[in-house]
Parts: sequence; structure tokens; C-alpha cells
Amino acid sequence: MTVRYKVAEAARLAGVSASTLRLWETQGLVVPGRSVTGHRQYSEGDVAQLKRISWFRAERGLNPAAIREALEAEANELDDTGLPAAGDAIPQSQVGRKLRSLRHAAGKTLEQVAGDIGIAASVLSTLERTSQGVSVAVLHNLAEYFGTTVSSLSGEDEPEVRALVRSGEWRAWPRTTPGVTVQLLAEGRNQMDCHRFVLEPGASSEGAYKHEGEEFVYVLSGRVEFVLDSDQFHDLNPGDSLYFESRRHHAWSNRHDGQTVLLWINTPPTF
Repeated sequence: MTVRYKVAEAARLAGVSASTLRLWETQGLVVPGRSVTGHRQYSEGDVAQLKRISWFRAERGLNPAAIREALEAEANELDDTGLPAAGDAIPQSQVGRKLRSLRHAAGKTLEQVAGDIGIAASVLSTLERTSQGVSVAVLHNLAEYFGTTVSSLSGEDEPEVRALVRSGEWRAWPRTTPGVTVQLLAEGRNQMDCHRFVLEPGASSEGAYKHEGEEFVYVLSGRVEFVLDSDQFHDLNPGDSLYFESRRHHAWSNRHDGQTVLLWINTPPTF
């Protein structure tokens, strides 16, 4: 079972105050996940990084910018050696490993890719190390940047697949975005991406994105808002559906005070 710590618990383990943790978050040093109610949740990997930040600050007297550079240097060291840097207890999972490998193959630094995408280098470093902490929109933009798809990054096209998927036995993507669970309704390299999206209260794409293809969304339960091309708003309730071209900018958010569940199909599989 994955352990999650509240702000006060993580601060105690790192030996700093809760207000310091919030300050470090604004500085982009650590980006914790969020619970379904919006509260910060720190993973064991986050706590390990907090301890490392505390050490850099107390023992080496580094300011936030210098700490970011030191953390990124350690991440680059991991790129080159394949071994964890000193004090790094964060396990790498599938999405982060693939993104790191793609960046390394392209000969790009964290700063270069982050600058091109429009995010902080520390956020990209956290994603590569923990596979967590970014929105669906940012993850899609990263996939597009490297000429791949979110589905591929998440391991959906792995060769071992099931022809029949029973109710409740859906395989899920790695949890990169707090509050968003993506489950596979059809596995393998198909002409359609068939997903079951489960959105917790407040979950959203956190920005618009686009790609090639066409999409069909059907609301199984809850309520979701889709925004197309920044000016077309569609409020969907159970039984409602929406069909649109994927090259249109689209953003979405859960407008229900509980879970919203969607049937979501993309063709061809460009998401």
C-alpha cells in the first residue's frame, strides 16, 4: 500500500515547519500530490526529497535556485549511471523512466525540455523521478514533444494483452495526475483508445491540449464540463455524449461534488 503523508507529518519527518514546505512548493522544489478533497499528500519519495532539500539548505547553505540546480544535477547523474544519486530514495516508475529515456536520447537537458514545454525544470525532474505531479495537459504536451502518446508512455501498447476485459478488472494507467484514474477497456495496439476515466471532485485537465484524430465521450455518471476552442462550453450529465475533432483545443473538468465517470474513445490512438 502506498504511504501518503499530510503536511504536518511530512514536515516533521523532514525536520522543518509546515510553512517551509508550502514555501518550497511555491519555489518548485517539491510538488506534492493532492487528495480528492484538495489536501496536499506527500509520498515517501517526496519526503526523501524534502530531507535532501533540508540537507542542502542546512549543511551547504544553498539558496532555492542553487538547491534546484543541485537536485537537477543529481537527476542528470542518475541519467548517466542508472544508479540512484546520494540520498535519493525515490523509485522510478514507468512513465518517468520513459520520459527520461526519450529526453536523454534526444540529447536534451531538463532545462531545455521544461523551457520548451513551459514548465519549471524542477517539475519535470519530479515527474521523471516519481511519475507524478503534472496535469493531463502537460503530460500530453510532453508526449507530443517527444513524438509519442500518453497511452504509449503509460504502457497501454505493451504486447501482453487480454482480448476480453471483465467489468471491474480494468488495468489502469500509472497515476500521474492527482484525482484522475484512466482504466483500459480494450488493450493492445488497436485503432481506437478505449478508456474509462474516473474523475474525483475538482479534477480537471488543467489546461487545453490538442492532437490528431476524433474523440467520443459518454457520461456514465456525474457531471463534466468540456471547453472546445476556448469559447464553446458543454455541460454534460449522465447519458449525454460529445463527439469532436481532436485537433480542436479541448479542456475538461469534473463539475460534480462526487466522482464523474466517462467512457472515452479516441481514434486513431493519438492521445
